[in-house]
Amino acid sequence: MPQPTGAQTAADAPAEILAAARAILPWMVEIRRDLHRHPELGLEEHRTSARVRERLDELGIPHVDGLAGTGVLGTIRGGRTPEGRVVALRADLDALPLHDAKEVSYRSQVPGRMHACGHDGHTAILLGAARLLAERAGQLAGTVKLIFQPAEETVGGARLLVEAGVLENPRVEAIFGLHVDPGLDVGWVGLRYGQRNASSDNVAITVHGRSSHGAYPAAGVDAIVAAAHVVTALQTVVSRNVDARNSAVLTLGTIEGGTQGNIVAGRVRMVGTVRTLDPAIRELVLRRVREVAEGVAAGLGARAEVEIEPSYDPVINDNAMVEVVRASAVRLLGEERLVVFERPNMGVEDFGFYLTRVPGAFFSLGVRNREAGIVHPVHNERFDLDEEGLAYGAALQVLNVLGILEG
Repeated sequence: MPQPTGAQTAADAPAEILAAARAILPWMVEIRRDLHRHPELGLEEHRTSARVRERLDELGIPHVDGLAGTGVLGTIRGGRTPEGRVVALRADLDALPLHDAKEVSYRSQVPGRMHACGHDGHTAILLGAARLLAERAGQLAGTVKLIFQPAEETVGGARLLVEAGVLENPRVEAIFGLHVDPGLDVGWVGLRYGQRNASSDNVAITVHGRSSHGAYPAAGVDAIVAAAHVVTALQTVVSRNVDARNSAVLTLGTIEGGTQGNIVAGRVRMVGTVRTLDPAIRELVLRRVREVAEGVAAGLGARAEVEIEPSYDPVINDNAMVEVVRASAVRLLGEERLVVFERPNMGVEDFGFYLTRVPGAFFSLGVRNREAGIVHPVHNERFDLDEEGLAYGAALQVLNVLGILEG
């Protein structure tokens, strides 16, 4: 296990914890850059998981491996009050199917794969927090669970780890997660009370027509024409069914059909997503998507088959847990570096699967550095982060843990 880098009591002042986090920053940067060079997609994070396990072994932190295939659960038991409260911290492991266009030494070495959402940073931050907490384990009044989760970007790995029991034995009482935010300068923190992210549902619509020779369209039913009318009509689902004071998004992201230019298409398939903030609006939009698609297609002699698959739960923060994060941020960075978001965003995050079972908070960690050109948004081929943010993130998570265990 690495040697202690700072004061070894749970009552450390925020400045001392930040100094300790900065002392291990090169270690966190090394971890982050290694993961950035070798990104892996959801449920394929075998190398990433192995690196996490190696670091936990170095720190002497016991862990359970292979959760949902690649997930890892580490546990730090406090020496002062082992039977005290239980807090969990979470990081996600997976990357995105995207080309890395940055010209940096740690550029992705895997074609078509990139850590474009900062999950490499999240993992390095959690390992940094684990190291700082392990050094203080003797003074901790409770237990800390370290959740390294696969597949946030794809199948909602949080749900899989909840089903695997990461919140039980012992039962987690509070959970904290963070997301790097290139919209905030490094050293800033963004909070949102209550609902932070939307829910999402996947929608697939298959329009069935009847193929015929392109010279004789009356002999068939043109699925492309029917699908075009369905696409146009679906634009009214939000604009003419949802109160303008509420929010909903319906996006059709793919459409494919037909086999050749002189054949009337017999089939067209469209796939999209619905994002909503309110359960009643969610039910309304999904019902109208089905009704509109089926009705418009039928009116043109075709048939629409609508498949709806619930995806991610909304992220709804517990306000008391947000206050814990706020207190940590103010003590560490000052009130002037704190932003409270006025509105939820329509993006989704599978952290909501934890929050439906355990009080917790999900917050934003600034990583923007304009002078260094680190300004690109997540899911962008030039996304990067100011690595100084790793130290702030680790220190904040340690303070969040202490805020629960010492509270």
